[in-house]
Amino acid sequence: MLVLAALLAADIARADVSIVDDEGRRITLTRPATRVIALYAALSDVVYSLGKEDALVARTQSQTEPPSLAAKPCIGTHMRPSVEMTAALKPDLVLQMGSRAKTDEVVTAIERVGIPVALFDAEDFESLYSVIERVGVLLGAAPQAAALIRDMQDRLQRVTRRVQGLPRPSVFYEIRYPNLLAAGRKSMVAEIIRLSGGENCVASQRKMARVNEEELLRLNPDIYILQQGPMNPDPLPVKDRPHFKTLAAVKNGRVYEVQEKLFSRPGPNSVRAVEELAGLLHPRAGDREVRP
Repeated sequence: MLVLAALLAADIARADVSIVDDEGRRITLTRPATRVIALYAALSDVVYSLGKEDALVARTQSQTEPPSLAAKPCIGTHMRPSVEMTAALKPDLVLQMGSRAKTDEVVTAIERVGIPVALFDAEDFESLYSVIERVGVLLGAAPQAAALIRDMQDRLQRVTRRVQGLPRPSVFYEIRYPNLLAAGRKSMVAEIIRLSGGENCVASQRKMARVNEEELLRLNPDIYILQQGPMNPDPLPVKDRPHFKTLAAVKNGRVYEVQEKLFSRPGPNSVRAVEELAGLLHPRAGDREVRP
């Protein structure tokens, strides 16, 4: 019986693993990946959340935490990694987030040296769950992926019950200032706002939308969120900006700063962004009795 079990385990380990990525390409490995490079930080978060952090053999410039990842070799930025350094580390899989149009040069160069690249995209939680599920397959961690998705869904349902029936304030989410850039409707940020009990006041169906001051004043959001991070490293306080003082959000003291890495990275931590934002939008919702 023990010999049979060992043979079955060996057969499973040798079996091909295969998924279709978000560019419609079939990615097939002869065995679950054990040496992985995730070019996008949120995909490293997925790998960590699946308990497969030892599989990560490198990081990109922006990936500076946790310390165990920061200690790994840096291969460049997520859009311009060193192909030579990548190849030297002998990964059996590279993970990238973004459309082929944006990453074509990098993906082609890496694939040319014989390394498979899986491309993913996530603009809401349903597509994020699909990313987690497929990464789990590629890493031989399908049960862990299913458990992670269930946990995320349960946490989101608890938030949904708390904010259900409450007024939905209009929210403006600043990605960058000056040259004001806001989160559009087709973004994970918009999904986070919706699930937190708010309404994104920007109508653009793009992920990011340029907004001039006149349009912002017309939108006059109830709540103004600005992110701090690489895209908005040192934002001027909203109350100190010309013309912004007339906004309802400023007058009512409802301007909040959040971390870019938490809100703008579609990954397992996106649930924490929903929980955090729900607390800002509806600070008394936690006192409500929650019925499943």
